[in-house]
Amino acid sequence: MHDPLSVPPGRVVIVTGGTRGLGRVIAETFLRSRCTVAICGRHAPEALPSANGQVASFHPCDIRQADQARAFVDAVAERHGRLDIVINNAGGSPQADAATASPRFSEAIVALNLLAPLHVAQAANRIMAEQAEGGTIINITSIAAKRASPGTAVYAAAKAGLLSLTRSLAQEWGPKVRVNAITVGLVETEQSELTYGSAATRDAIAASLPLGRMGNGGDVAAAALYLASAGAAYVSGADLAVDGGGERPLFLEIVKQHRRDCAN
Repeated sequence: MHDPLSVPPGRVVIVTGGTRGLGRVIAETFLRSRCTVAICGRHAPEALPSANGQVASFHPCDIRQADQARAFVDAVAERHGRLDIVINNAGGSPQADAATASPRFSEAIVALNLLAPLHVAQAANRIMAEQAEGGTIINITSIAAKRASPGTAVYAAAKAGLLSLTRSLAQEWGPKVRVNAITVGLVETEQSELTYGSAATRDAIAASLPLGRMGNGGDVAAAALYLASAGAAYVSGADLAVDGGGERPLFLEIVKQHRRDCAN
């Protein structure tokens, strides 16, 4: 009997931005579940994600361009005869001062983090809606969507838009297509030092979180597996937080420090 909390073998999965970071771990996790996985990116990686003797297929694509996103999704569905799961993982932003960010920069960040997932989702829905078993779309968003994000204000706004889009698409595209979001908290990737600094800094951040560690790609991939499984058959329009319990409010640390200072 098939485990309802796993994804049946043979499912066809798209992972955008699956060449590195969280996307690569997600792609490898679905390969371990014996799914057929297709990834995309503007540049091919030196090595493709692989697991259990299976290798993901790579498709060069700039999903910010609606025609390229649709051609990519169509090509995967045509090659395999179906499309079951789409994980909109591609995204991100460098640091930028909102006061001086150029219009070109801001438009590019919104295009990657909000419009690109919409392009891919639209193309996927057109196929999934015609399938007997429908399909599921999972949007990877960020804790930045739910709190102030100085230095990445445009990125945070785009991710907040993606959360809203998730809820609306779930309403519009049910019952054949389920649409959910995973809100990712502080996680470590192969480039963690660029975001969080030294190992000592990352250890201090980890100690501040309720679960005592930062997240990793496996945590996010496990959440994606659940949302793609039959166990989540009645879950749509949801926002699943993978954040270790959330960040401790800064004012609590200020209060604690003030009390220590007063006691001395």
